[in-house]
Amino acid sequence: MSELQSRTSPFSGGLFIKTYGCQMNEYDSDRMAKLLEKTYGLSLVETPEEADMLLLNTCSVREKAQEKVFDELGRWKKWKAAKPNRVIGVGGCVASQEGDVIRKRAPLVDVIFGPQTLHRLPAMIEEALALRTATEQDKKLKKRAIIDISFPEIEKFDNLAEPESNGVSAFVSVMEGCSKYCTFCVVPYTRGEEFSRPFSDVMAEIESLAQQGVREVNLLGQNVNAYRGEMPDGEVADLAVLIHAVRAVEGIDRIRFTTSHPNEMTQSLIDCYAEVPELVSHLHLPIQSGSDRVLAMMKRNHMAIEYKATIRKIRKIRPDLSLSGDFIVGFPGETCDDFKETLALVKEMNYDRSFSFIYSPRPGTPAASLPDDVELHMKKRRLQALQAMLNEQTAAISDGMVGTTQRVLVERLSRNSTNEVSGRTENNRVVNFEGQPELIGQFVDVLIEEAYTNSLKGKLVATPEAEQFSQRQFYAL
Repeated sequence: MSELQSRTSPFSGGLFIKTYGCQMNEYDSDRMAKLLEKTYGLSLVETPEEADMLLLNTCSVREKAQEKVFDELGRWKKWKAAKPNRVIGVGGCVASQEGDVIRKRAPLVDVIFGPQTLHRLPAMIEEALALRTATEQDKKLKKRAIIDISFPEIEKFDNLAEPESNGVSAFVSVMEGCSKYCTFCVVPYTRGEEFSRPFSDVMAEIESLAQQGVREVNLLGQNVNAYRGEMPDGEVADLAVLIHAVRAVEGIDRIRFTTSHPNEMTQSLIDCYAEVPELVSHLHLPIQSGSDRVLAMMKRNHMAIEYKATIRKIRKIRPDLSLSGDFIVGFPGETCDDFKETLALVKEMNYDRSFSFIYSPRPGTPAASLPDDVELHMKKRRLQALQAMLNEQTAAISDGMVGTTQRVLVERLSRNSTNEVSGRTENNRVVNFEGQPELIGQFVDVLIEEAYTNSLKGKLVATPEAEQFSQRQFYAL
């Protein structure tokens, strides 16, 4: 903590953040932590009792999100009682959707902020701290918690701390929000409509990360392939243009993007799989259902055959493409035949590590008003059948990797052994293998010897980077 922070910061403890949901939320939590470290000198701690500030970063995509928030706040109540000066905040999509409810039901909460206002946290915290010394009348006028769940869009990125690397792989948010308005989804209402960061801002962040040793970037967005960033010359860069630019950044040798919408898989983006070797042979492309009838009710605005045609185009370029997706079972009106079409699509496309959920109505969405005529026991049976097929495909892909040589970015020491390091393959499999810490940050070839449920075991194979490392070690001796 700097001298200035130690003089002015009202906090002597640490910061505890609990994050629910997607990679975008993880990215936001990381930026919040850096902002509050810069502003107050707060460092992340492992448990709530160590913290002076406790934050919940929430997600409303899955079922019973609101209940989970209040359950967690109930557990935090004892930490607040033990130290009343602790600041408690709730952010993210549930805060955006249920801010007034949280204010009424959870008086222990000091600040409530949306996904687009996390950069205003210091000002909100200052206001909350000032309220503690206000008169009772002022407190009543303020109704206790400070709320800001507006949508200032790009202002958020202009006011966050400079990006700092936490390793050799980094997330970079390039756009946020969604303008697709699928009938089941709350994202347009909690994060706002699609807006893209300026091209130059994204590139500046990636170049900064590369200078800090980052070798892999994952471009993030609710519909990341809808990216349309303004360029300095007034032109607009789509995701394909951005990927080509990222490829040229020295040090960045692997590129991912997530999450995508089928309608935004343009030909120029598909061409990137032929033109950009740094782009991984992995694609997360949610479809939700294999039934055209259900897709229409979901307002996905595409048919299953169009989705499959996109995947075939990419696999013609990259036959080894690993595909993952999202699926909803038991959507209102879904019949047994509709579900069979989903199973048929899954069987044909051969998915790897996908996500599947039982439909649950999200407040304020069009689908929430539809008659939910699929009985719960039927939803559970369908989910079980779908997940069994998806798990079987995932296991088969893992088993098929045994005996192959995979390019792995070494990220850290293995959690399994002090003699091993750990990294990820292009299709995001964790691989543990014997190696020295000096390999971290390098791309190496690893022969896969064993496949487990959640990881792979391998043996290092000499590669240009690995050979250079070996020579350095040899001459050092």
